[in-house]
Amino acid sequence: MNPVRDKDSSSPGLRLAGVSNGMKRAGVVGILILAFLGIADSAYIAQSELAGTPLVCGTQTLTSCDIVAQSAYSYFFGVPIALYGVFFYSVIFILAALELLLFDEFLRRVLFWLSLLGAAVSIYLTLIEAFAIRAYCLYCLISAVLALCIAALAALIHVARPKKKASNAPPLLPMPPKL
Repeated sequence: MNPVRDKDSSSPGLRLAGVSNGMKRAGVVGILILAFLGIADSAYIAQSELAGTPLVCGTQTLTSCDIVAQSAYSYFFGVPIALYGVFFYSVIFILAALELLLFDEFLRRVLFWLSLLGAAVSIYLTLIEAFAIRAYCLYCLISAVLALCIAALAALIHVARPKKKASNAPPLLPMPPKL
């Protein structure tokens, strides 16, 4: 049984890249939930940053939220990084919602590449927390975990184009010219 070409008996439609359509829909719902949590997390950081109020960190080992939020690294082109996070998670949420409605390969591809970009930026910012600022923000770490989970789910639902197999059939001969 070839999972790329053969039909899956447990779900309607074709199985692509070994993942059924039902599994892809569940992955998209997971992305929706994670993106919503990312919007809430980033919006809280952005609201706190714009209002100038301190962030509330509940753990004793991660009480450096304000150190990270007030560092020079917390702004990019004069805009708080958290606002970019709100934008990122909102776009992911919209793309995932459209994917649920349309179930389109192009949307899955855009979702995949955009989520990889978000995960890469999150890893970069976490490294800045660790090595440049030397402080950790609980909300920033939550955002990084959410971005990585979204990227993992997007990778699961991403459809790689199956490679065409070389045919064992003899090459077609051209038709003889009409006389």
